[in-house]
Amino acid sequence: MRMLPSRVLIATNRFGLGANSFDVLKAQSNPKKWLHDQISSTKIEPEIPSKLPSSDQILLESYLSRGIKDEDKKQDIRKIRRKQFYGALSARLKNQIKTEHPFAERLVMFWSNHFTVSRTRGIIGPAIPAYENEAIRPHIFGPFEDMLLSVVQHPCMLIYLDNISSIGPNSLQGKRRGKDLNENLAREILELHTIGAQGGYTQADVTNFAKIITGWTVARKRKNARRQKTPPGNFMFNNRVHEPGEQILLGQTFRQNGQAQGIEALKHISRHPSTAKFIATKLVRHFVNDNPPAQAVEKIERVFKSTNGNLAKVSHALIDLDEAWDDTGTKVKSPEELVISTLRALYDDGLTALPPRRFLFPALKTMGQDIFHAPSPAGWPDEAEKWISPESLKHRIEWVRAISQYSSLSSQPLDVFANTIAPFTTDDIQKLIKGAPSREDGLALIFASPAFQRR
Repeated sequence: MRMLPSRVLIATNRFGLGANSFDVLKAQSNPKKWLHDQISSTKIEPEIPSKLPSSDQILLESYLSRGIKDEDKKQDIRKIRRKQFYGALSARLKNQIKTEHPFAERLVMFWSNHFTVSRTRGIIGPAIPAYENEAIRPHIFGPFEDMLLSVVQHPCMLIYLDNISSIGPNSLQGKRRGKDLNENLAREILELHTIGAQGGYTQADVTNFAKIITGWTVARKRKNARRQKTPPGNFMFNNRVHEPGEQILLGQTFRQNGQAQGIEALKHISRHPSTAKFIATKLVRHFVNDNPPAQAVEKIERVFKSTNGNLAKVSHALIDLDEAWDDTGTKVKSPEELVISTLRALYDDGLTALPPRRFLFPALKTMGQDIFHAPSPAGWPDEAEKWISPESLKHRIEWVRAISQYSSLSSQPLDVFANTIAPFTTDDIQKLIKGAPSREDGLALIFASPAFQRR
């Protein structure tokens, strides 16, 4: 049995979605080049496209269903939405298992979590996979400000963080209805998406930014469809609720009128020095260590600043960090990462169909990560202590035993061992796996091992 260099498995696990023989073959001669080659200025299309409708179609159906009084019809619509949603999750998982661009797909997951929208707001739930494909995926290697604008203008984000109900107090509607400003989206953009809680913004900045993005909303279906300029379920700017006049944000005055004021404000925020530091810290935490080394953060911060947030160049810089190639394996896989990496290892001979659903999304929920259902706008945590507890470990071990016993899988333990954890374990572990009473027990030993649970 060949012994792979640890750098190959760091490339396929820490930067990718989990090692399999195909990735190992491509990465073994030059792991860094394999990763660099996955960075492209063009959109990385899913290899297994989902048949999920676009987000505007789903939201339109949701708005229309609100007017239905027949409970049986409503129940039928809910069943269709649920089927569409889990169909989209299955297509997403198939793509994560089969993809030849695992670094790109990890970045899609990273940025989707960074700009979390959640099924805690029920109306947008079925549209969230479409949100990821529409607002995140096209921009993972483009300018950060493009992704930020795409996210903030996406109907799912506008609904999730209540900007559709935000009205400027001095707008046409605000004067009629009284002050009704909602600061949720403005606050989370500053705190969670760009500058960070310690980045130097004030409550006045939150309020003024909230005023700047009043009028950023989602088109509803009007009774007179011929008079409707923006199709239902799409982003629209409503000047009747936009707060007029100039606003001061982060020390700069924005005098633009209407929607342009918000666009210029977002560009300014994306290029703020604190944004560079905040984003660099999150990226280094994800790819290097739960406690991001200051020197590594400074390197990524410099690239972000000097390129105005060019995410392709930032991604190249991440790969070139010396700290990212430390083989101590401090990063713990989230439940989602564990499931993806396990299935990538098991389906080395090709994926024809996913395992039964009981092994997938219900199991992820049991392990503590119900997909697209993060408990808050902060998204899922990225530190080991949040994922490892006696209860969570129990559920992880139960799952790896169950999937290892799934009879239609034919992977052999020593092959999986060689492609996944061999460089990070001892000869005794190899002997233990080799001497396991059954193939299933050998696989379970691999997937339950600390080396496999980490990346």
